[in-house]
Amino acid sequence: MENKLANPAPLGLMGFGMTTVLLNIHNAGFFPLGSMILAMGVFYGGIAQVIAGIMEFRKGNTFGTTAFTSYGLFWMTLVFLIVFPVLGWLEKPPAGFMGWYLFMWGLFTFFMWIGTFGKNRALQFVFLSLWILFFLLAIEHWTGSKPVGTFAGYEGIICGLSAIYLAMAEVINESHGKTVLPIGER
Repeated sequence: MENKLANPAPLGLMGFGMTTVLLNIHNAGFFPLGSMILAMGVFYGGIAQVIAGIMEFRKGNTFGTTAFTSYGLFWMTLVFLIVFPVLGWLEKPPAGFMGWYLFMWGLFTFFMWIGTFGKNRALQFVFLSLWILFFLLAIEHWTGSKPVGTFAGYEGIICGLSAIYLAMAEVINESHGKTVLPIGER
């Protein structure tokens, strides 16, 4: 008897998408950074994505394993970079160096975006918009430009919503056994 495994991608995409939307509502200037965003970063953006990555490993999906585990750990490191200085455990990284942190994540995301070629269009859009987001945030940290940061916030909201859409499309389409929400299958 074959053991059918559940699709962990919606869990990882929702953890990424919801956390990304919430942080970028802050980046766009609507709300201050607070405990709700940081908690989402650790638990849903962080731990849930790592769990999804481990589940993708079990399914033999190298792309899913790499993406979800990496971005889950991104969220946890980002929260620690914000919280540790507030607690007095470490010094806050200089803005320029934080720009390099974001640039490196953008570089990683660029190559992951290339890895989406041949996959569905919705996933390609998630990674393309995330690549753009990381580079906008890096530019904001390098230059101190508040308008770039605000624009990045709006772009990040779009990125996060696209991940939420893809997650729900996968759940709804599987539940109905047909395409209800299109994802641009390849």
